[in-house]
Amino acid sequence: MDFTQQLQACVTQANQALSRFIAPLPFQNTPVVEAMQYGALLGGKRLRPFLVYATGQMFGVSTATLDAPAAAVECIHAYSLIHDDLPAMDDDDLRRGLPTCHIKFGEANA
Repeated sequence: MDFTQQLQACVTQANQALSRFIAPLPFQNTPVVEAMQYGALLGGKRLRPFLVYATGQMFGVSTATLDAPAAAVECIHAYSLIHDDLPAMDDDDLRRGLPTCHIKFGEANA
């Protein structure tokens, strides 16, 4: 498998892991959880989860075991982007060609 294929497999694995960890959260269909889903699941290269999976693979750790740390690292990164887009910071209206989290869900929910 070449690098592009490995990265695409990681994107799929990381997105599935993120969805699995967000799905059981209480208060589904509320603005806060919807903002979390929007911020965490809406695109991205998933390079940070890739590094988690690649490092684990070097040490023989199963992909399933690495899902939680990979998702956690991606959530922290998503938070940093959401925080950076807020009016008190860069006040960006778009991220990846779509409305930023605070534009779509309000600043308090972002």
